[in-house]
Amino acid sequence: MLIVDDEIDSRSFLAFVLEQAGAEVVSLSSAIEALRLIPQFQPNLLVSDIGMPEMDGYMLIDCIRRQLPSQFQTLLAIALTAYAGEANEQKVLQAGFQKHLSKPIDPGDLVLAIVQLMASQSGID
Repeated sequence: MLIVDDEIDSRSFLAFVLEQAGAEVVSLSSAIEALRLIPQFQPNLLVSDIGMPEMDGYMLIDCIRRQLPSQFQTLLAIALTAYAGEANEQKVLQAGFQKHLSKPIDPGDLVLAIVQLMASQSGID
């Protein structure tokens, strides 16, 4: 899994939670780094903060969906944002993410969201 968050504490927390759940995790501080690394690392899921400098999470998912080779254009993606509410969730989903989670992140909710996304991709109920 690939974590992208410019805040080191948040990035470290997310990596810890996912590693404890058994995931192989690469964590990066910028969307630009992520775009460079995705073709080499080939993650099966992206967890990205929305509010980042230089390139935000919306721009990142747009570049993944439109510019990377086709095998990465369907990468499962979860957006993390400080903004809750249905309007923000709809904006995240329309941008190309499959799931919206509000900060502060509950570890159980994050793991459950990942399990559900991975199961839906593989057709397991």
